[in-house]
Amino acid sequence: MITAEIFTDGSCHTQFKTGSWVAIIFIQGKKILLSGSVMDTTHNRMELTAVIKAIEYIKETQAAVAGLRVVSDSQYVIGLISRKEKLTSAGFTNKKGETLNNADLVIQFLDLCTMSSIEWVKIKAHQKQNETVNYNIEADKLSRAIVREEVRKIQSSKRQL
Repeated sequence: MITAEIFTDGSCHTQFKTGSWVAIIFIQGKKILLSGSVMDTTHNRMELTAVIKAIEYIKETQAAVAGLRVVSDSQYVIGLISRKEKLTSAGFTNKKGETLNNADLVIQFLDLCTMSSIEWVKIKAHQKQNETVNYNIEADKLSRAIVREEVRKIQSSKRQL
């Protein structure tokens, strides 16, 4: 059975509401980097998007992969798995009957999670680099660099007005 290991992170500049997501995927020793940026977003949306994009990529391009190991520092993302039944039975609404934040992505995420054998690994965020390679640190650095670049673009376009 071929498995893929996925390291994800998301970042968001709250003032400009611009965010990015990064997924680093390893399949049989091959490293694949996915990333993107999004306007008018939140940190949690970017964390979810990173995992969604990684799983979608594997499903669309790597038919031989039968198992996934997802490593994330997001308690929000990892916690959704244990809350699936409660969220589904409540129709993705809160006690006031309002649609949950990020319901669109949560539904997509949970649907994707039922399609594969997935091991979820929660790690501590913003760890210091040591002798052990930690690809979540790399994903974090890449994600934050993308956000900084997007913020520079926004600030530059405002100066030109």
